[in-house]
Amino acid sequence: MKKLLLSLLALMPMGVFAEGLDGANTSWILTSTALVLFMTLPGLALFYGGLVRSKNILSVLMQCFAIAGIVSILWLVAGYSIAFADGNAYFGSLSKFMLAGVTEGSLSGDIPESLFALFQMTFAIITPALIVGGFAERMRFSAVLLFSAIWLIVVYAPITHWVWGGGWLGEMGLLDFAGGTVVHVTAGVAALVAAIVIGPRNGFPQKPMPPHNMTMTITGAAMLWVGWFGFNGGSALAANGDAAMAMLVTHISAAAGAITWMFYEWVKFGKPTALGAVTGLIAGLGTITPASGFVGPAGGLVIGIVAGVVCFNAVILIKQKWKIDDSLDVFPVHGVGGIIGTLMAAVFASDQIGMFSGQGLAEGMTIMSQLEVQAIGVVSTFVYTAIATYIILKVVDMMVGLRVSAEEEQQGLDIISHEERGYDL
Repeated sequence: MKKLLLSLLALMPMGVFAEGLDGANTSWILTSTALVLFMTLPGLALFYGGLVRSKNILSVLMQCFAIAGIVSILWLVAGYSIAFADGNAYFGSLSKFMLAGVTEGSLSGDIPESLFALFQMTFAIITPALIVGGFAERMRFSAVLLFSAIWLIVVYAPITHWVWGGGWLGEMGLLDFAGGTVVHVTAGVAALVAAIVIGPRNGFPQKPMPPHNMTMTITGAAMLWVGWFGFNGGSALAANGDAAMAMLVTHISAAAGAITWMFYEWVKFGKPTALGAVTGLIAGLGTITPASGFVGPAGGLVIGIVAGVVCFNAVILIKQKWKIDDSLDVFPVHGVGGIIGTLMAAVFASDQIGMFSGQGLAEGMTIMSQLEVQAIGVVSTFVYTAIATYIILKVVDMMVGLRVSAEEEQQGLDIISHEERGYDL
């Protein structure tokens, strides 16, 4: 009889043992967490690594790897608490310092709070890693680490609280499903400021600096495409229709961004390039991110097409017109994409525009009133990030120096920073 009872208990749903815990949702967010970490390591690292010159490949891989480690520790210590603990409209308290109170039995909604903290940690990891593309091939390794650590606490965690942690933008009703403002605008603006402050690479823009390994870049881009399903689909925090629709529109926008950029480049310059296709892919992914949980498939298609056109021209504007050496196009792809995606969410989330209808705006909201909220979110995130990033860069410069010397830059960061080579030639 005892064995029979134990067998029956083993077949009962998990909710019997942990009231409020949803096993299906937990399983999906466990999977999504792995996918989002996969986006940084190895996805983003390989994507960025292939785009730089061969003498700097190892430095980029190392920066992404080290940022993942440092951010993970800081998220444990204070980042999660600032972002998600109860506090005021701008900052969470330190009541969850060192993840205090996060136990095996504590829940966030109907998933373990430990899992929610880990899932959000992977977002915190990839955001400063994205900024690496703005100053690639010329910043000291010590400066990269110090800047990333301070930036996480001063910029990323507070803005996360504003939007997702009960802060003032969330209370206003900002639509940012998976990080248009929190991830892409902050990373894009920070990269732009960093590129301006640290200055261009020696020889830019006269000297060509093509990617050294497009095979590596395409491999990393493919990993990002797959990982983004966890990024956007996981942000539903449930295994449900919202997650499925977020994944569907994410895929459609990614495809539309890649193909639009490819054909635009084909018409403008005579040939489609692999670099253009994968850059369009990332533009489509970044632009759909804030809207992914609110729009329908047709809306996702339009957002991807707009991303391909607008981000393409933003790259030309930043590098060719303004002569800003945002090395790996972080601002024109992620920053601009995050901005237009956040604004377009107000339009395509509406359920009043025929086949482009989304899931509907909040009660009492119109497209124009929602657009006003979205614009406030974009402008406030942009301004705060720009000012804070500038100050952090100046502080880091005084402490350890931002930039390697001209001779060290010429030799390459692999040898200068790590006494190793990416390739044994």
